[in-house]
Amino acid sequence: MPSVINNACIKCGACASICPVSAMHLCDSQMVIDPDVCIDCGACIAECPVSAISTDAEADAATVQFNAEQAKVCPSAND
Repeated sequence: MPSVINNACIKCGACASICPVSAMHLCDSQMVIDPDVCIDCGACIAECPVSAISTDAEADAATVQFNAEQAKVCPSAND
Protein backbone atom coordinates (compact mmCIF):
# COMPACT_ATOMS: atom_id res chain seq x y z
CA MET A 1 0.00 0.00 0.00
CA PRO A 2 1.38 3.43 -0.89
CA SER A 3 2.31 5.87 1.80
CA VAL A 4 0.52 9.20 2.28
CA ILE A 5 1.42 12.43 4.06
CA ASN A 6 -1.06 14.15 6.36
CA ASN A 7 -1.37 17.84 7.25
CA ALA A 8 1.12 17.55 10.13
CA CYS A 9 3.84 17.84 7.47
CA ILE A 10 6.32 20.67 8.04
CA LYS A 11 7.84 20.48 4.52
CA CYS A 12 11.33 19.68 5.84
CA GLY A 13 12.15 17.49 2.82
CA ALA A 14 13.57 14.57 4.79
CA CYS A 15 11.18 12.19 3.04
CA ALA A 16 12.12 13.43 -0.43
CA SER A 17 15.82 12.94 0.19
CA ILE A 18 15.33 9.29 1.19
CA CYS A 19 12.68 8.24 -1.40
CA PRO A 20 14.27 5.83 -3.92
CA VAL A 21 11.65 6.52 -6.63
CA SER A 22 11.09 10.29 -6.25
CA ALA A 23 7.42 9.94 -5.31
CA MET A 24 7.36 13.12 -3.21
CA HIS A 25 5.79 16.34 -4.46
CA LEU A 26 6.10 19.77 -2.87
CA CYS A 27 2.80 21.63 -2.59
CA ASP A 28 2.07 25.00 -1.02
CA SER A 29 0.89 23.64 2.31
CA GLN A 30 2.77 20.32 2.59
CA MET A 31 4.54 17.48 0.83
CA VAL A 32 2.42 14.75 -0.79
CA ILE A 33 3.16 11.30 -2.19
CA ASP A 34 2.20 10.15 -5.68
CA PRO A 35 0.46 6.80 -5.12
CA ASP A 36 1.21 5.74 -8.71
CA VAL A 37 4.96 6.09 -8.12
CA CYS A 38 5.29 5.00 -4.46
CA ILE A 39 6.68 1.46 -4.12
CA ASP A 40 5.71 1.13 -0.45
CA CYS A 41 9.25 0.68 0.80
CA GLY A 42 8.43 2.54 4.03
CA ALA A 43 11.71 4.48 4.10
CA CYS A 44 9.92 7.82 4.31
CA ILE A 45 7.76 6.76 7.26
CA ALA A 46 10.79 6.23 9.47
CA GLU A 47 12.50 9.40 8.18
CA CYS A 48 9.67 11.86 8.95
CA PRO A 49 10.52 13.85 12.12
CA VAL A 50 6.87 14.70 12.85
CA SER A 51 5.29 11.30 12.01
CA ALA A 52 3.20 12.82 9.21
CA ILE A 53 3.56 9.78 6.94
CA SER A 54 1.60 6.54 7.12
CA THR A 55 0.34 3.85 4.78
CA ASP A 56 -2.87 4.67 2.97
CA ALA A 57 -4.59 1.86 4.89
CA GLU A 58 -3.89 3.73 8.13
CA ALA A 59 -4.93 7.15 6.80
CA ASP A 60 -8.40 8.61 6.39
CA ALA A 61 -9.94 8.71 2.92
CA ALA A 62 -9.60 12.50 2.62
CA THR A 63 -5.83 12.33 3.15
CA VAL A 64 -5.45 9.55 0.59
CA GLN A 65 -7.49 11.52 -1.95
CA PHE A 66 -5.62 14.77 -1.22
CA ASN A 67 -2.24 13.11 -1.84
CA ALA A 68 -3.41 11.53 -5.11
CA GLU A 69 -4.93 14.76 -6.44
CA GLN A 70 -2.14 17.10 -5.37
CA ALA A 71 0.63 14.83 -6.67
CA LYS A 72 -0.77 15.43 -10.16
CA VAL A 73 -0.50 19.24 -9.94
CA CYS A 74 2.40 19.94 -7.56
CA PRO A 75 6.02 19.83 -8.73
CA SER A 76 8.27 16.92 -7.86
CA ALA A 77 10.33 17.57 -4.74
CA ASN A 78 13.35 16.25 -6.62
CA ASP A 79 13.25 18.86 -9.42
